[in-house]
Amino acid sequence: MTPFVLKSPGRFARTAGVAELVVYLHGFRSSSKSMKAQTMIDVFANAGLSSHLWVPDLPASPAQALALVENQLHGRLQSRPDLSLTFIGSSLGGFYATVLGERYPQASVVLLNPAIKPYDDLQDQIGKKKVYFSDEEIEFVPAYLDDLKAMERTSLTKPERYFLVAARDDEVLNCDTMLRRYQGAHQLHLLGSDHALSDFDEILPFVKLTVGLQ
Repeated sequence: MTPFVLKSPGRFARTAGVAELVVYLHGFRSSSKSMKAQTMIDVFANAGLSSHLWVPDLPASPAQALALVENQLHGRLQSRPDLSLTFIGSSLGGFYATVLGERYPQASVVLLNPAIKPYDDLQDQIGKKKVYFSDEEIEFVPAYLDDLKAMERTSLTKPERYFLVAARDDEVLNCDTMLRRYQGAHQLHLLGSDHALSDFDEILPFVKLTVGLQ
């Protein structure tokens, strides 16, 4: 396994069982067909808990992506205000998961090489782009960068609700920036790996513990 350093403020494993709704949020130009998304789908299916997991295909518009998730949450929370929540976010999905984690303070949040300032990172992605794992295209327009900037939250409510996986050899995002952003959170610092977390199967036991899958 890739060498790692694990830091935890305590109670690393989720002890209350799997949340009633776990939302997996994929990264930019990715989809529900990505390797990590499909792995999580298989994990929940094998545990007999497929109904707990939702893996939406997110639109290119950040506002529409969050609206898609929050519309689903609104319907569920109307009937179950105490609904337990977990957000899992990869790359840009990690940025979204953090925004949602701050809007829903009852949620726990798992972050896989999360984007910290995507409004800077994605400036060279303006235009039509092919979606990975799909024949579809998205169009990313300059206004979306402003949308990302507007939804940013610079502080964390109860960092111990967050579990960060950060790869030292991420070729897209800066590992030190991730570690600083999520100070006080549970942190799995991989001393290698890559942005896609190609060794995700090795990391999976940690992710399963944080979402309550024993």
